Amino acid sequence: MTTNFPDSLVPANDAARLRTLHQYDIVNTTSEPIFDDYTAWAAQLFNTPISLISLVDDEYVWFKSVTGAEGIPGLPRAESMCSAAILQNEPVVTSDYKPESCTLIRPDVAQAIGLKFYAGAALQMPDGARIGMLAVIGREFRLLTDREAAVLARLAALVSQTIELRVRYLRAGQQEEWERAQAELADTLDENSALARYLNSRNEGIDYDDDEVAQLIERRLEGLTKVLERRMAQATG
Repeated sequence: MTTNFPDSLVPANDAARLRTLHQYDIVNTTSEPIFDDYTAWAAQLFNTPISLISLVDDEYVWFKSVTGAEGIPGLPRAESMCSAAILQNEPVVTSDYKPESCTLIRPDVAQAIGLKFYAGAALQMPDGARIGMLAVIGREFRLLTDREAAVLARLAALVSQTIELRVRYLRAGQQEEWERAQAELADTLDENSALARYLNSRNEGIDYDDDEVAQLIERRLEGLTKVLERRMAQATG
C-alpha cells in the first residue's frame, strides 16, 4: 500500500509540536511497566512480532516501549517510519519498507531485519500535537481492516491519555499514586492479554470480522477507558 506522504519530514509546526512533546517529560526516560503492557497487548491484538510506542524528537525517535525488539532505544529521525507516520492526518497509516513507499526515510535498519509491514496510530495530545506513534510491525506485508484500524486508533488514544495521566501525577509529586495507577491499569491489561492469547490460539489470529470477537475487544477497551477517566478525574481534582 502506498501512502501519500508530504514533501518534508519536518512539518511547518514542528517547533510547537516539540514544545508539546517536552512538556510531558517523557523523552529518553527509563522503561515503565504500563507502557510495556500496552505494547505487549498491541502485538497480541494484531498478531505481529513487534509493537512499540515511539516519541518523535527533533533528531531522534525514542522508543518508550518495545515488544519484540527489546534493547533498541530508538532510531535517528530519518530512519524511523514513525517520523513520517506522524505527518498523516489520518489516524492510522499502513505502509511497507520499500524505498519507493516512503521517500522521506531511509529504511535500511527495517529492511536489514526483514520488516515488511508497519501500521501505526498517532499519540495525539489535547492540543492536537502528534508526539509519537503506537505501531505494530511485521515481517509479512498485510493491510488492516477498518475494524483493526479502529482498534489501533482507540488503543493509541488510551496510551496518549496514560501519558497525560503520568505527567499530572508526577508534576503533583504523587509518584506513589502514579505507581498505584499503573498497577490498576496493569491488572486490566493482564486480563486483556489473557483474552487475546485465547483468541489467537483458537483461531490462529484474532478475527475482527467476527462480531462476537469484536465486541469482546471493545469491552476490554472500554474497561481501560473507564479506569483512565476515573484516574484523570482524581488527578485533576
